[in-house]
Order: sequence, then structure tokens, then C-alpha cells
Amino acid sequence: MNKPTGPIASKSLRDPRYDVLFESVQIGPVQTRNRFYQVPHCNGMGHQYPSSMAEMRGIKAEGGWGVICTEQVEIHHTSELSPVIEGRLWEDRDIPVLRKMTDKIHEHGSLAGVEPCYDGLATPNRYSREIPMGPSPRPVSYIDPVQARGMDLRDIRDLRRWYVDAAKRSKEAGFDIIYVYAGHDLNALSHFLSRRWNHRTDEYGGSLENRLRLLREVLADTKDAVGDTCAVALRFGVEEMLGDEGLSSEGEGRDVVEMLADIPDLWDVNLSDWDNDSMTSRFAASGFQDAYVNFVKKVTNKPVVGVGRYTSPDAMVSLIKSGALDLIGAARPSIADPFLPKKVEEGRIEDIRECIGCNICVTGDFLATPIRCTQNPTMGEEWRRGWHPERIATRHADESVLIVGAGPSGLEAARALGQRGYIVALAEAGTGLGGRVAAEAALPGLAEWKRVSDYREYQISQMANVGIYLDSRLTARDVLEYGADHVVIATGAHWSDSGIGRAHHAAIPREDGANIVTVNAIMAGAEVADPVVIFDDDHYYMGGVIAEKLRLAGHEVTLVTPQGDVSHFTHNTLEQHRIQKRLMELGVKITPLHTVTDIEVGSVTLECIYTEKEHDIDCGTFVPVTMRQPEDALYHEVEALIEAGASGPQTLTRIGDCLAPGTIAAAVYAGHRYARELGEPKTDAPPFKRELPTLATD
Repeated sequence: MNKPTGPIASKSLRDPRYDVLFESVQIGPVQTRNRFYQVPHCNGMGHQYPSSMAEMRGIKAEGGWGVICTEQVEIHHTSELSPVIEGRLWEDRDIPVLRKMTDKIHEHGSLAGVEPCYDGLATPNRYSREIPMGPSPRPVSYIDPVQARGMDLRDIRDLRRWYVDAAKRSKEAGFDIIYVYAGHDLNALSHFLSRRWNHRTDEYGGSLENRLRLLREVLADTKDAVGDTCAVALRFGVEEMLGDEGLSSEGEGRDVVEMLADIPDLWDVNLSDWDNDSMTSRFAASGFQDAYVNFVKKVTNKPVVGVGRYTSPDAMVSLIKSGALDLIGAARPSIADPFLPKKVEEGRIEDIRECIGCNICVTGDFLATPIRCTQNPTMGEEWRRGWHPERIATRHADESVLIVGAGPSGLEAARALGQRGYIVALAEAGTGLGGRVAAEAALPGLAEWKRVSDYREYQISQMANVGIYLDSRLTARDVLEYGADHVVIATGAHWSDSGIGRAHHAAIPREDGANIVTVNAIMAGAEVADPVVIFDDDHYYMGGVIAEKLRLAGHEVTLVTPQGDVSHFTHNTLEQHRIQKRLMELGVKITPLHTVTDIEVGSVTLECIYTEKEHDIDCGTFVPVTMRQPEDALYHEVEALIEAGASGPQTLTRIGDCLAPGTIAAAVYAGHRYARELGEPKTDAPPFKRELPTLATD
């Protein structure tokens, strides 16, 4: 087996300015190793892929996070989130699954936290088929035609008991911190607090004191059950950004903190609901939560952890020294770089792989699949493939690799191959690195996406065995004459002007002279004539962001989509409603549930996807956002020369968008996978380990 290698830690010690980040913090009866705290976050693995989940959390402990928490952990079968994959503590048989995680975390001296949860009105119970329960009878928050029943006093007593049972099971599973979760509008405790959900007239409804009663009781019950050896944390959304209709940091949200001030051992505070707490970088900068949560330390003597997509140790130090926080919470930054604390500790700040705030990680939860990350291609693959975020096997032979194309796939392949010790040449036809990342980062709100190329460019710059050749457009003969042992074509893709996509299997008919401008041309600054019609059959971010760009430039813009709303896939990244709101506020006209059937000079024909009724609208420029075409000509030209008898490399491979256009995350993953698998034997078996279900015996 090849010996794993990784970046060598700098001999220099950490900057003394960051010493405060490595102080321990007392949380009830337990003590942290430092101030780096991975707050609970979903991961699409949970009870279904427990080995993957445990290894992922263990890697973070190895990377220096002082506290590592689970995702939501369901406490009872009457409230479950299928098909969304969370943790489970329904019964004692679930304990070993979570014990595997705590053992991994404790190996590295970190504390393990668990977030027991009863989802209440937030789930229709698709698997258990039990009737959901909440503070008051009403439809569940999902679109399922399911209504919850209002809990009576016996139900409330049962719920308190279930929380105690979950706390005791958590303690047995080895957890050090037991959460009482009342945030994100996703659980019964937050529903009881909410005037929107809670319409009761008994002692659990009406006044804030009454609506708070259940949360206060569960806190006390949990402390009585496990508080002697486990810390009890309260995760609470102090601000719902709903004005008088919800909790706010200047209203009832603050009141709750003041009323419970010193009862929990730790306050984990954030915004509610989830799409506010985890806003993308397109809509919120790092630290955007600070103004809402900084009051908490003023009204409690207990330690406070907060989040804000912090990646800068300077910002972290400022938060600690200003008294705003005691612990630096992170979900997404810990996903992008599980070794962020170690890198700060070892004086390797420049090696931090900073989160770009794209929320690809969130899609795993919505789509019930293991978590992914644009910046960190090893995320979710720690157990399945044995991929470590910082270590990689040494090269299988003393060989060279030529990579053509320095977009996200080519850059990651070059970085990882260089880390393995190969001699790598990275040839780029343009005058800069980044490919699509460089172009898309210039679009409105996407500037932080440039971190994808910035990180890899810096890492490569530190490698003597990797050479970069800009302004080097290679022909097929150039590629062969270079004489590399392995050739990788990573030349990306371009947006098509045909209109072929999901709605159209053939090109949209067009009149000669019709003004059709591609997305690539728009990003390059092409001039357009008003009115502009964008046809978005891609449904991710591009259609909406191009509409925003053109509207900000003063153009009259109509966005047409076969979906019922714009950028439909971004429901999975928690930003669809913000995208649509922004476009509407900018004055972009949105025409949903229509496709384009004809493009003429000065107009396009729209067709309703249901009635097939057509109507024409004015169009000076038509911009199709439908599909991308791989830039694979060079690959096929090299392949043809080899088949004709020319001497070629041992392997010729195309990766990333050049093979099949996808997300930036997919492109980075493709580059990393190529680098990992170079020299490995090929088989027909799945290239990863599987967690198979066990047949029941009763």
C-alpha cells in the first residue's frame, strides 16, 4: 500500500494573537480543549450511513475542533423526518450507532455533543405513519396533506419523558453535551414558543411565560437526568426576522434568554429558521448574525457559542475579546476545512480551505444523500472511500502528468497530484486561472466563489513539482509531443445557444437574424439589446444571476421558466425565495410555467406548459440558459491521433465539465478523484464501501 502523505506543518508556532482561541472553556461539568465548536449540522448520513457519519465527525476531531456535535437526532417514532436522513435514538438499539461516533471523537480529546429533537409540526411522519403532534391542531409545515393533532396534557408528559429517555441514552452512548433544541422553527419546543403555531388557552399557551413552560420543563428534566456528568446546552434562535410576528433579539427572543439566563450550561444562539441561519454568501457576508446575538453574553453568566460562517481567525479573536462569544461555532466552515483549527494552531493560516457559502452541503439533507462540499471533495467520502482531507497516498510511480485546462477540475487535479508527488504540468489557454470559477465569481453576489481557485492556486504555488503554463493553447500534436506519461483534458464546457435542455429535445426554431446571446458572452461583457428574454431551463443559480446582472445594468429583463418559480433547484440551497424576491424587487418580469417555442427577430413565442396556449412577447436579445456543451474537441483529436498510430501517453482522460458539465462541486470532485485513482487498479465493483442493511430476526 502506498504511504499516505500530507502537507508538512510549518515549524513556526501559531501567532500569539490566536492563543485565546486555544483556551479551554468550562461548560457545566465538562471542559473543552479549545474554543472551536462544530455546532450541530445535518449531513445526509445519520442513521442510514452511520459509519460514514462517525468517520466524518472523527476527522473533525482530528482536525482540532474541540466540540463536535451530531445533526438532529429523532427521539421517538411518532416524530421522524423520512426520507430526510437524521440521527435516531428511538430505543436502546440505536445507542451503538451513536457510540461509534463518540468513540471516534474521544480518540482525539474532543467533546461530543448530541441534539435530540422532537419535530412536531415539522414532519408528516411519512415512514412511521403516526399522527403528528404539536401545540395546536393544524396542517404540518410540509406540503403533505397531513394535519397534526393538538397535544393534551398527557401527551406533554409523554414528550417530557421521551426527552429524558433520549438524554439518558445519549449519556450511555458517550455524549458529553446534551442539547435541548428550540431553534430553526423545526421542533415541538420552538413550536410551543411561537405565537404562530401555539394557539392554546391552557397553561402552555397565551403569555410568553406559558409558551415557554415546556422548554423550561425539558431543560430542568434533562439537567436532573444527566446534568451531573453531561453539560446541557440550549440551542435557541433569538431572531426569526419576522418582526412582531416572531421572536426577535429586541423582543421575545431576548425575553426568553433573560428568563432562562443561567439555567442551561451553554447557550448556542443563532437565527431562525434554517434559511436565515445558513444564508448563502450571495445574500449574507461572514458574521452576519453578530448584530442579532451579541446581547446574549450581557444577560447570562454561562458560555455562549454563535455562528456566522467564520473562516478568519482574526475575526474569531475579535469576537472572543469583545465579549460577544465564548466559543466560535461553525457548521459550514468545518465542512469546508475539518482541519481549520489545526492550521491556525500550526501557523498555517494560508492553508485554510475557506467556505464559499454556496450551500451545496445543504442539498445532501434535502435530497437524502451523503453531504458534499464544493471546497472539500473528501467530505462524505472519509469512510466510503477512505479519503482524508489532508493526507493522500504517494505517487504509484515516478511519472509525469499533463493537465490541459485550469478550471476547478484541472486545478484540483494538479493540486492533489502534486501532493502525491507527481511531476505535473498545468497548461491553460487563457491568461488566468480558475476557468468557470473566475467568470462566475464576477457575477452579482458570487465573489466568494473565487476562493475555489484562490485556495488551489496558492497550494500549487508552493509545489516545486507542479508547473503552470498560462496563455498556452495546445493542439493535439502539442499534447503528444509533450511526452507526459498521463494526459488529462479538463477544458471545461460552454453554454449552448440551441435551447436544447429539459423542455426541448431539439433546438428551438429561430429566424435568421434573431439576436441570441449565450451566457458565456454575457459574462464576458457582450452588449445586449432590450428587451432581454432569458429562458431558464437549467433551474439552478445561473438564470437568476444573469437576470440580476442585466437588470442591474439597466436592461429590461423577462425571465421565462417551465418551472413554477425561478432557480427552482435552489430550494435545496435555502435561497430560492431570496433569489425570486430580489429579482422581483429589481423589476425583472417573471413568466413561470412557460417554455419558448420560436425565436424571431424582435420577438419570441411562449407556450404554456399545461394548455399549450401560445403568445408572443417582444425580444431584442434572447439568452438561453438550458445546457452546456463539453469543450472536448481536443480530447477527441488526441484520441484520434493515437488510434491512427501516433505514440501516446499511458492514459488519456477527460474530467469535470469536459466529460459531463455539472456543478463546481462536481468538477472539483472529479479532479480530486482522478488524482486519487491514478495508478490504482480498475474493477467493476463499486469504487466505495457500502453500508448494507441487516436482515431482521424478529
